[in-house]
Amino acid sequence: MPNQVLTIEPQNELKFKVDFSGMFELGYTTYMRLTNPSEHTVLFKIKTTAPKKYCVRPNSGVLEPNSNVDIAITPQPVHVDPNEKHKHKFMVQSVIAPEGKTNIDQVWKEISPDQLMDYKLKCVFDTPRGTNLNDAGDTATQNEVNKKRVAVSSAADDVKSLTKDAVEGLIQNEAKRKDDDLTSGSLSAKTTNFPKSENLESDLQKATNEVIHLREEESKLRHENLRLKEELLRLHQSVGGEGRAARRHSYGPEKTEQIALMPWIATAIAMALLGIIIGKFVM
Repeated sequence: MPNQVLTIEPQNELKFKVDFSGMFELGYTTYMRLTNPSEHTVLFKIKTTAPKKYCVRPNSGVLEPNSNVDIAITPQPVHVDPNEKHKHKFMVQSVIAPEGKTNIDQVWKEISPDQLMDYKLKCVFDTPRGTNLNDAGDTATQNEVNKKRVAVSSAADDVKSLTKDAVEGLIQNEAKRKDDDLTSGSLSAKTTNFPKSENLESDLQKATNEVIHLREEESKLRHENLRLKEELLRLHQSVGGEGRAARRHSYGPEKTEQIALMPWIATAIAMALLGIIIGKFVM
């Protein structure tokens, strides 16, 4: 592999600022300058191990002889894991453009690996306090392990603090609670059950007989009403010796009298039925 023909600044590290929460500082951009001091046209590409966390512009291009270009590297607003301190790196790949080749994409596809020139730079993360996240990965891991150990130790102490008497007391309380639940459940079941009548059949028979008796009384009252109507009709028919005109003249008042008597008869029948029903239920 040939030596890198481009001059790269900075030479070894790319620095990025991180805030107190471990996020990349918003709006902060690091620049990398590529210079072509040769007499050849050079093609270049910028690659990174964390492409989703950085925006690189331009990430590829052509450098004419004795020209340079500034590469802007802007981190995305994401959290920086201290354990990734050895994984964030950038690499500059370059190759001398073959003569007569104008299709750059085709050149990158056809170039052999032994013609590529690579140059790697590592990333350094600086916090506002001046601490370096590159040294924080090991301590963070150790702190995490210590936290887990403390949690396990605390849980063990809690288990030991439960003495035999305390456990037995919990068991007795649970058993008492279950007994109370069963007792209350049985009482509620008893209260919800309606008392059964010992002479249910005899009570039903009595109620049936009372209904039959009431129906008979109602039938008798209806017959009595019909009989009264027939008596009234016979009375009207008996008054026939005074002539057709007299009968016609007298029919109006008698009919009016009959109509006037009907509400009283209906009221008497209703009161008789009501008295019979009330008397039966009182008895």
